[in-house]
Parts: sequence; structure tokens; C-alpha cells
Amino acid sequence: MLPFAGYHMPIQYTGVNAEHETVRTKVGVFDVSHMGTFHLKGPKALDLLQKITSNDASVLVNGKVQYSCLPNDKGGIVDDLLVYRLREEHYLLVVNAANIEKDWEWIRQHNDLGVEIEDRSDHTALLAVQGPLAAQALQSLTEIDLAQMPYYSFETGRFAGIDGVLISATGYTGSGGFELYIDHRDAEKAWKAIFEAGKAFGIQPIGLAARDTLRLEMGFCLYGNDLDDHSSPIEAGLGWITKFSKDFVHSEALKAQKEIGPSKKLIGFEMTEKGIPRQGYPIVNKAGETIGTVTSGTMSPSLKKGIGLGYVQPVYSKKDTEICIQIRKKAVAAKVVRPPFYKP
Repeated sequence: MLPFAGYHMPIQYTGVNAEHETVRTKVGVFDVSHMGTFHLKGPKALDLLQKITSNDASVLVNGKVQYSCLPNDKGGIVDDLLVYRLREEHYLLVVNAANIEKDWEWIRQHNDLGVEIEDRSDHTALLAVQGPLAAQALQSLTEIDLAQMPYYSFETGRFAGIDGVLISATGYTGSGGFELYIDHRDAEKAWKAIFEAGKAFGIQPIGLAARDTLRLEMGFCLYGNDLDDHSSPIEAGLGWITKFSKDFVHSEALKAQKEIGPSKKLIGFEMTEKGIPRQGYPIVNKAGETIGTVTSGTMSPSLKKGIGLGYVQPVYSKKDTEICIQIRKKAVAAKVVRPPFYKP
């Protein structure tokens, strides 16, 4: 257990590699109740969302989820988040635990539209049940047909005898599964029911260390590593959630950056020589000149090789470009690849 965002969080239970393998082949459960949950309500809720988020929230219908980010006014990102349309004029935002206060203040500052905003973070438990057997493991606990739920959709209903549970076909692992939003008073009951129902499927609790290796194999960004206040969505390869069909915070400058081209780009890379890349290691070219920095890196449990993400000068961002990671005093060979690193 280690402190994280004001909580004591389980880093590992039985070991990172075993937990990673459980999620890739069976089903595992993460307690991610530290995540932030904000509710936006009122006739102008969508207008506020359109102003503060980079993606186009107007395409959302009830029961759909969207990945987005909150651009700041200096060319960086306040946070990345999920946007749920619960119903017309009512949206749920799910934000990163370490950014709850910062995000709340940012949204509050931009709320000149009279939108009702409520922070439900302390009242909402979030359990992520992930892996190829997740639907089978959970199906006996609800009448919602889990196997038929499309990716990035959700339904609200009865689960494990608890009313009003939001079940979302989302996750941060790349192995499928569901995220369950539960009133914090019912969290323990839900946890016990999930493990009882999943016993026959080899269900296990999973810690944050395996969560990090799983998301990195998919090339999913982590705020504080690959995204921050100084890196733009264009630089981070998030142009696909940056829609210039509307005006939003700093959109003109980001549009110009897209047209001119950014001064750095987030790349995926895999080691071609033996070595484990770590956050903060310099990325160098063949001449030994520093061309960027590793933002996330690990030894991939599935691929048995070092993988990572990092920002480099755009000229070095093309697929198969040979680069090196400076690991202590040695420049260790790597090459640029397009995530996901792991393909089921």
C-alpha cells in the first residue's frame, strides 16, 4: 500500500506480472474509487461542456461516453476525462484523482452560464472489473445484458441487489470489461458480491502497478506522465479528440499549432536491445544528442520487452525510426512504433 492522491492505494496484491496476466486472460478488479466525479446539470450544461472540453460533446446521446480533455489557456492540458450523458441537460464528468481540486476550480471559473455543478467524488465508489471474462463473471448480478453493451456505452440499473448502479463498458486496460459507479455506502457489498460471482472465473484483486503496465501496453496516456499543463493535445497525439468544429478554450492557438506542426510529438517506442526505460530518461539520436524525454516506460509483461512513451522532436517521430534511450551511462537501442504495443 502507498499513499496516492490522499488515499492509501493497493500497489500490488500477489505481484505485478501475475495480476497483469489475470486481466489479460481472465478477470480482475481494481478499486479506483479515488477518481473524481462531477455532475453538470441545467439547460446550459452542454454549452459549458463545449466551451471547456476539446471533444464535441454535442454528438453524445443518452447512454454514451466520450473521451475528452480540458485544454488550459497556455497550450497545455488541465486534465483528461470521460464525459457521460446521463440524460438531456445532465452530464457526468470523471476526472483524475490528483486533479479533482484543480479541475473543479477550472470548471467553476469558466461557468458563467449558471450551470449547476456538483462534486460527488467522496460519495461515489468506482470498481473497474476488467478482462475477457468480465461479462460472464458479472452477469449473474444484473439483468442488464452485459455482453451486448457496446464499447463506450453505459446503462443504469440494479446490480448485486443495489439500485441505481451505473455500469459502463469502459476501462483502462485494453482487455475489455466494465466500470461500476456505486454509492460509497454500498461499495463493500458490491465488492463482496463481485468476488463471490467471479470465483468460478478466477477473479482476483488487481493493484495500481499492473494497472500501469496494462494501460502502457495499449499506449493509453497517464496524466502527470504523458499529459500535463505544458503539453498540448496536438503534441500528445490527441488530435482525434480535439474538434475545431466549435470554439473552446485556447482552440484558435491549438488550431494554428495543428496547421504549422507542433515542436514536439508523443511517440511510442520499444527497446530493440535489452533495457528497461523509465520516466525521465533522455531519448537520444545515434549521435548521442538529446532529442526528447521518456514520459512512461516499463518492461512489458505480455511482450517481455521494454516499451515506453515519450516526447521527441517531430523529425524523429516516424514509425521505425531508430532512437536510443539513455539508461544510466549507456545509450540503449530502441525504435519508434505505433501503439498499441500489445494486440489481443
